[in-house]
Amino acid sequence: MNTVKDLEAKLAEPSASLISELKKLDGDLLILGVGGKMGPSLARLAKNAIDQAGVDKKVIAVSRFSRGSLQKELEQDGIETIAADLLDEEQLRALPEVKNVIYMVGHKFGTSGKEYLAWAMNSYLPGRVAEKFKNSRFVVFSTGNVYPLTPVGLGGVTEEHPAGPVGEYAQSCLGRERIFEYFSHKHQTPVALFRLNYAIDMRYGVLHDIATAVKEEKPINLEMGHVNVIWQGDANEMAIRSLAVCDSPPQILNITGPETISIRWLAEWFGERFGTQPVFLGEERDTALLSNASKAHRLFGYPRVTLRQMMEWTVEWIQSGGESLGKPTHFQEREGRF
Repeated sequence: MNTVKDLEAKLAEPSASLISELKKLDGDLLILGVGGKMGPSLARLAKNAIDQAGVDKKVIAVSRFSRGSLQKELEQDGIETIAADLLDEEQLRALPEVKNVIYMVGHKFGTSGKEYLAWAMNSYLPGRVAEKFKNSRFVVFSTGNVYPLTPVGLGGVTEEHPAGPVGEYAQSCLGRERIFEYFSHKHQTPVALFRLNYAIDMRYGVLHDIATAVKEEKPINLEMGHVNVIWQGDANEMAIRSLAVCDSPPQILNITGPETISIRWLAEWFGERFGTQPVFLGEERDTALLSNASKAHRLFGYPRVTLRQMMEWTVEWIQSGGESLGKPTHFQEREGRF
């Protein structure tokens, strides 16, 4: 898998389970905030699954589409698009009523110095959207950052663990959850809160960050010594399938892979493949941002793409000069400053 075309095709391969569940799901699918790293592949995955299910459903993708060719590309793939700024009340009200909504809107990087924008996007806007689509069901993308750092030996926190966000970005994300929770109670709107960390494809993510640093012999900070990751295609599939388990009060789902992964081990593994010696800074701390996704695995099964497969694909991608999105994950951040 050495080209973006091959990668996009792989990301958009639906499983038999997804196809089967979309046959049973009533209504069309609206994706709000499709322009991020995961949105385009999620839209294509949903469209492919619907086509293979042989059902008559629309996939409608909403974004500002302010630059680039994404809107045209999605339309060529049979996905309807609407260009809209959701912070504009008139444009928000003009959106069609759709039964199933996947909410991917959010603001993370660049939060420091523009905290007001993060709160507007992550905490204010959800209330406007939840009121507009009160008769829909929602899968709301959230983040494992709503949890505190916890002892590595705990193996990641479950959904029952109290929230404890570190920094304004994470606090505003918990705000997003609480606002959807409020409107779920108010209108009995079925909601699933989709707490994700960390999705990857070959162009970005923790594995890309570590592998690139190892190959270029750049230092790797070990203080956040352990992480979870999940293939973006698997995360997107779980998001769409979460429409079937939305509830009021909201269903909470941790979404990630099953492993607690050592950053040191990852770097040394990549170093063997690239013939370089990893450069480390600091030592592993006793705590990290880790999630236990066993609840989601019970509902949807384990991710189809394994950690080793992701690692091998990452090496092939970087060795062949594959493109990078240039968007580091900042997984090393322990103070919540993004």
